[in-house]
Amino acid sequence: MDDVIFDLFGNPVRAGKGKRGRPAFEVTERNRNKVKLLLAQGKSNQIIADAIGCSLATLKRHFRAVLEEREKARAQMDAEQMMMVWEQAAKGNVGAMRLFVQLMDRSDRMEVERQLAQQVRGEKVGKKEERALAAKDAEAELMAELQLEARGDVRH
Repeated sequence: MDDVIFDLFGNPVRAGKGKRGRPAFEVTERNRNKVKLLLAQGKSNQIIADAIGCSLATLKRHFRAVLEEREKARAQMDAEQMMMVWEQAAKGNVGAMRLFVQLMDRSDRMEVERQLAQQVRGEKVGKKEERALAAKDAEAELMAELQLEARGDVRH
C-alpha cells in the first residue's frame, strides 16, 4: 500500500513528484470548490490558478464550465448560505434565526447600494459638460469676487 503524503496546505503530494516529466493535473472536488469560492469573491483567473497550484491554461482547460458562471457565483454562494441558515432556523435554532435576519439586512443594504450606484452612473456627464460646469463655477466665483471688490470688501 502506498502511503499518501500531504503538503503544508493539506493537499496530497502526487507519487511522481520530483521525477522527470510533469504529472497530469488532477481535478478534485476540493479544487472545484476552491475555484467556485474564489470566483464568488471576485478573484481573477490568475489568482485562482495560483491558489489551486496550476497554470492559467490548465485552469481554463479543466474548469471552463465553472469559470463561465463567474457572474452567477456570488448569487449562488449567497443563496446556498441563506438556505443552510434558513433550514437551521426552521428547526428552531435561535442563533440561526438571528443570523438569517442579519443576512436579510445585508442583502437589503447591498440591493440599495446597487440601485444607488446605477443612479449615479446614469447622472455621469462627459468631459465637455464637466469642463463647461467647471467654467461656470469659476465664472460665478469671479463674479462674486468682483461684487465684493465693488462694495469695498476685498478678500486677501
